[in-house]
Amino acid sequence: MPASAPTILATSIGFDSRGRGPSDWAPGPVFDLAVELAGAPEQPRLCFLGTATGDDPARVAGVYGAFAGSAVRVSHLSLFPMPTVPDVRAHLLAQDVVWVGGGSVANLLAVWRVHGLDEVFREAWEAGVVLGGVSAGSLCWHVGGTTDSYGPDLRPVTDGLALIPTSNGVHHDSEEQRRPLYHRLVADGTLPPGHATDDGAGLVYRGTELAQVVADRPGAAAYRVERGPDGTAVETRLEPRRLR
Repeated sequence: MPASAPTILATSIGFDSRGRGPSDWAPGPVFDLAVELAGAPEQPRLCFLGTATGDDPARVAGVYGAFAGSAVRVSHLSLFPMPTVPDVRAHLLAQDVVWVGGGSVANLLAVWRVHGLDEVFREAWEAGVVLGGVSAGSLCWHVGGTTDSYGPDLRPVTDGLALIPTSNGVHHDSEEQRRPLYHRLVADGTLPPGHATDDGAGLVYRGTELAQVVADRPGAAAYRVERGPDGTAVETRLEPRRLR
């Protein structure tokens, strides 16, 4: 059963670490939410894309390990050195949830466009596949945001897929450059108004409207950031629904 409306789950929430290795992960409650948004199928189909880290095989293996023994039917789409499925469009349209990992959003967008995924993802979104992800996997669905794709000094990215026609800030509370740069870019018009997430928080969009703010830990929140009448950024805290 597809989602009841085009749905995006844009987060600063990753997998939970079991602490036994860098890719020894457990699925946190954000994945239960993703499945719920997809209509709660008994055996949900989830496809992982690790394009933003160059399809790192350790991360791909970590995703399979995280869901081992669960009802989730995991697959992955890697694009290096070539797509790992024969028909990318058909594979993505057959999913209940697509989850995009973090990394370089600039590289992710470039590679996706080479393979026509910008058009495929719009079709999948409109067909009710829940599109989700963390960090770069959050920014990519929006007009743009702040990124470390180009080096340690953050820069704007403004050529996102724009399924959500606003901007997005990630890691709002944990990386010192994020909040001031995001404020400046919204204030000067480089980015349109939008929403930002602390680590552990996420945004649920139904269609292009924000429907819900969620968090998997205490203290995490989301924020509406817009340009005020005096030309400075105005930030409004949005309290989340706790997932656990």
